[in-house]
Amino acid sequence: MVFSFVIAWAALARPADDEPVLDIGLGITPPRVTHQVAPVTKPDARGFRLSGTVVVGLVVSSQGEPKNVHVVTSLDKDVDQTAVEAVQQWRFEPAKKGDQPVAVKITVEIRFHSL
Repeated sequence: MVFSFVIAWAALARPADDEPVLDIGLGITPPRVTHQVAPVTKPDARGFRLSGTVVVGLVVSSQGEPKNVHVVTSLDKDVDQTAVEAVQQWRFEPAKKGDQPVAVKITVEIRFHSL
């Protein structure tokens, strides 16, 4: 199984651990992935033979941690779960407003390609 990802910026603000969540826009430097974990098939799973995209929504906190990770667009229940579990382990250089790190909401497209 091969995967790739694309990050998009969302315009919906809501709290993550009681910190304000800003929109990506003028004056906000977007977050950058610094540690990425690939989705992994569970040992007891039947294996993935699907190709497609799972869209995962999350808030990148001001500490660069993923919060409120959830599926926005589903591909398959098991594939979706591996995508969420992988993104929960990612780490980011947080978004910044000026020199201050801030929380922002983003979406990540994880593309699965069967081999």
